[in-house]
Amino acid sequence: MYRLLFMFAFLMGSFFAQAQDVLSKLEKEYSHASNQTTEQLNLAPKYATALFFHNLKLKSYQILETNISIATKQNDGRYATILYAVQAMNYRLDNKQAESFKSLEMAKQYSVKTNSNEAKGYFEYARGWILTRNNKTTDAVATYLKAINYYENSPTTSTLYGRFGNVAKELSTIYSNLNEYQLEEKYSKQFLLLASKQHDPNLIFDAYMRMGYVYEQKYTQNPSNIDFRNRAEQYYLQAITTFNKNKETMLNKTSLSYAAINLANLYTGFNREKAMKYAELANKVSLETGDAIHIASSFGILAELAAQNKDYDLAKSYFLKASMEIGKSPVRDHNIELSILESLSQISEEQGNYKEALTYYKSYVDKYKSVYDQEKLDITKKLESQFEKERQEQKYIKLQLESDKKAQQIKLINILRAQREQVYNNLKLVEENQRERLKFSELESEKKEQQLRLAKLETEQKNNDINSYKKLLAFKEKINTYYIIFIVIFIVLIILLLYAFKQRAKSMKQRDELHVLAIDKEKQNSKISTLTALLEGQEQERGRLARDLHDGLGGLLSGTKLQLSILDPHQSENIEEGISKSIGQIDGAVEELRRVAHNLMPDLLIKYGLEAAIREFATRISNSGLEIHTEFINYSHSLSQEKQLIIYRIIQELVNNTIKHADASEVIIQLSEEENAVNLTVEDDGKGFDHTNLEVRKTAGFHNIESRVQFLKGTMNITSELNVGTSIELQIPIH
Repeated sequence: MYRLLFMFAFLMGSFFAQAQDVLSKLEKEYSHASNQTTEQLNLAPKYATALFFHNLKLKSYQILETNISIATKQNDGRYATILYAVQAMNYRLDNKQAESFKSLEMAKQYSVKTNSNEAKGYFEYARGWILTRNNKTTDAVATYLKAINYYENSPTTSTLYGRFGNVAKELSTIYSNLNEYQLEEKYSKQFLLLASKQHDPNLIFDAYMRMGYVYEQKYTQNPSNIDFRNRAEQYYLQAITTFNKNKETMLNKTSLSYAAINLANLYTGFNREKAMKYAELANKVSLETGDAIHIASSFGILAELAAQNKDYDLAKSYFLKASMEIGKSPVRDHNIELSILESLSQISEEQGNYKEALTYYKSYVDKYKSVYDQEKLDITKKLESQFEKERQEQKYIKLQLESDKKAQQIKLINILRAQREQVYNNLKLVEENQRERLKFSELESEKKEQQLRLAKLETEQKNNDINSYKKLLAFKEKINTYYIIFIVIFIVLIILLLYAFKQRAKSMKQRDELHVLAIDKEKQNSKISTLTALLEGQEQERGRLARDLHDGLGGLLSGTKLQLSILDPHQSENIEEGISKSIGQIDGAVEELRRVAHNLMPDLLIKYGLEAAIREFATRISNSGLEIHTEFINYSHSLSQEKQLIIYRIIQELVNNTIKHADASEVIIQLSEEENAVNLTVEDDGKGFDHTNLEVRKTAGFHNIESRVQFLKGTMNITSELNVGTSIELQIPIH
């Protein structure tokens, strides 16, 4: 009934007051790095921040100024951007608005001079942080999203995850205040993940607190779901465990009071003993640290527990102490102030002190109106913003009506009290003197008139309530009518869109079918052309084989026959000489037959593969005027025998063309294998040719090579320069 809704979010992820030993450690590290500019510039922001939160503000500003003067002389503006951003946030915490704005502008200028996305993201984070503290929530959200974009495109560094996590934490807090619970949970989980990657117990503590608060909100919205409450309790306890395990490197006791307050708030609804335990712990720690917000929060919870125990005087005392502490805080939380005023009004009403209750309630209404006038935020969606505005106005009207109603109730109570006093006086007058009956009768008449006025007031109040209810019903009917019209229009649009989509899909399907048919036809034509070229190549190969047999082997055999036919059986010496010549000619014929057979189907290719066949071919063709080199790189014999034979024929044709036309002295055959393809390169140092010349590409040999490459589904690239040489590169898929 009297529960205060406290929302706690630390000001900055890295801007916490560190323990004294941590400050000493930072001071030693900073002093040790004084001769190393880069290391000093990296440590300066953290060291200056620690000094600032230990109330050593002057030294903190001096450290920043010293390092800014060094950073501005660097070619890259990264360090200057970060240092100016830290300075701007410190000035804002110190309520130096003009200096903060100036430092932020300097950070902006240097962020343009750096390629570091992390530095650019840190500038956007600082700008969003300041906008949030200046109640410009919409601009802050847009700025934080820019920072996330920079961080996502930044390489990983020792500080990236921590800075990225601080942005996620700030967005989670903003969306929590705007009741955007899905976005709040999204960024809270992202914050926990980034904090875990950074391995920083300070960030991990904050992330556990954020997740605990997310599930506490879920439990508040759905009290029947105990799992939400248990998960909130688990995260809060994990935060306290993290604090206790890392006291030397963790935050100051403010963090412990922060966790204790949230746990006490959670336990208030179902475990009064634990709620009291953590509320007293929070109060003790916050009084030691002097944190006004935490002191007020702990007093608020203690007040709530006292009110539950019907100890209204103690509860009011705690609430007043909480209000005093809120007034000391440099950062005013209007929601807490409103909650305190409302609780004080309710307690006064419970005690029967209606005048005091009305005073607190009017203060609450005035405060609510002033806060409402100051917080007209343009939230991302215009319709939602308009609805929120109307809802706030209705709530304000309702508060005014309730205030008037309470005022009338107090008037009624005063009238009744006056009536009771009047009756008592009348009775006393009757007992004292019967002669006062006339006066008593007049007083009775006055009493009746007062009752009539009271009845009239009640009737007017009822009429006002009825009129308000009628207006509310009319407004709801109007809204329902708009909803129905919108739904009908939406359904019609959906039907039209579905019809248009169906027609478009039908048209697209027909066009795709025609396109597929055209592609199939083109593929068939390509296959026919390739097969035709292969058949032509085979016919040319048969013709060459016939010429080789006729001109070579046929000539040798004809010569042998002639030699044998002219032998004279009567001249033994001539017979021996003729037979010897015939045997030599037969050996030549056999050698010619081997050559033809080898060209037709090389034995080495069948037995030992393409590499051995090409090396043998190069050795056999090489002579004193032409030297052929072969190179094999990562070749693993993964080609099928059919592809090996075709590649062998292509190499034969390319080398034969080089011998016939290039007038080259050196040829290099290089074969390399990649994951899914074989690369073949044949280079010579001949006279070259113009490969764009159509006459060259129309030759039978060149056409035969192209046909074979197409059959293998490969590609061919020709590079040639006159008087320099020719390079032909082929890429053939393995499968």
